[in-house]
Amino acid sequence: MKNIVIAAGYATRLGELTKNFPKPLLKIGQNTILGRMLDDIDQIPDIDEHIIITNHKFAHIFEDWAKEVKYQKPITIVDDGTKTNDTRLGAVCDLLFAMDKLHIDDDLLVVAADNLLFFSFQEFVDFAKQKGTSCIMCHEQPSIEKLQRTGVVELDADNKVLGMEEKPQQPKSHWAVPPFYIYLKKDLDLVRHSVENGCGKDAPGNLAHYMVEHTTMHAWPMSAGRFDIGSLDTYYEAVEKYGK
Repeated sequence: MKNIVIAAGYATRLGELTKNFPKPLLKIGQNTILGRMLDDIDQIPDIDEHIIITNHKFAHIFEDWAKEVKYQKPITIVDDGTKTNDTRLGAVCDLLFAMDKLHIDDDLLVVAADNLLFFSFQEFVDFAKQKGTSCIMCHEQPSIEKLQRTGVVELDADNKVLGMEEKPQQPKSHWAVPPFYIYLKKDLDLVRHSVENGCGKDAPGNLAHYMVEHTTMHAWPMSAGRFDIGSLDTYYEAVEKYGK
């Protein structure tokens, strides 16, 4: 299984902090946001490589970082060639770019690189093995306002995904979908042809929504929380809460 980290955005909401530096490599205490995530994922026996897809502006920074860190599994940095937020490929196209460039034909763990997580991805991998399908994560979100800004899924009693909506005005459940996915090798052909068949390009949730409509998927209810770093305020909050 390959761990693919989507890290090609420009994090414009963090202003000067990320004008010339990638958000995933911002420090939280002695480690980086991305480093905290890889510390966990690197321990999963199924994972044999970390692939980080970034943009041309930040690729050299990731390459320098990769030379300094020590993980059991190799790290591969993929440069998508873009230099500005206006010319970005979008998360789905970045994933397809990395798959094509590296000729990937393995099960995939696909993760966004801007969250602190309080559970292990090993649980997610075990769940996907048990179900034998591609999988998404979900968590209960009581706030209707927050549900209206994310992906929302309906599940049956076995956690099979019955349907998914992006940013619904009238959410059909309280199951929100964070940006972490497992796409099995048997479904990669669907992934490869998703954009040409109408899948949205920008957010990773676009691909999850597309896949739910074209193959059987299950959703793993997160066993603990996460902290999403999406703005200057949330970054400084993370530093204060978790960086000591």
